[in-house]
Amino acid sequence: MTALDLDRAWDLHPQVSVRPEPFGALLYHFGTRKLTFLKDRRLLEVVRSLAGAPTARAACAAAGLREAELPRFAQAMAALAGSSMLVERNPVP
Repeated sequence: MTALDLDRAWDLHPQVSVRPEPFGALLYHFGTRKLTFLKDRRLLEVVRSLAGAPTARAACAAAGLREAELPRFAQAMAALAGSSMLVERNPVP
């Protein structure tokens, strides 16, 4: 799986519900009926801040992620995009 492009704008899919948990969060997609576990509270922070950030990289910076951590988080977000939990805000045609 390739990493998500951090320099693009991403959002939670409108049909995704987020339920914070002590371990991270549960994401449920009402359209696909998929349930995803986020096991990192910082990833939850990034996902929650995507809507207000101009890019995924900005959301990561707002969550306090270091540059060296970005590849791991970009791959985690790519998995979320692959399961339709995240969608690109302004896809390039």
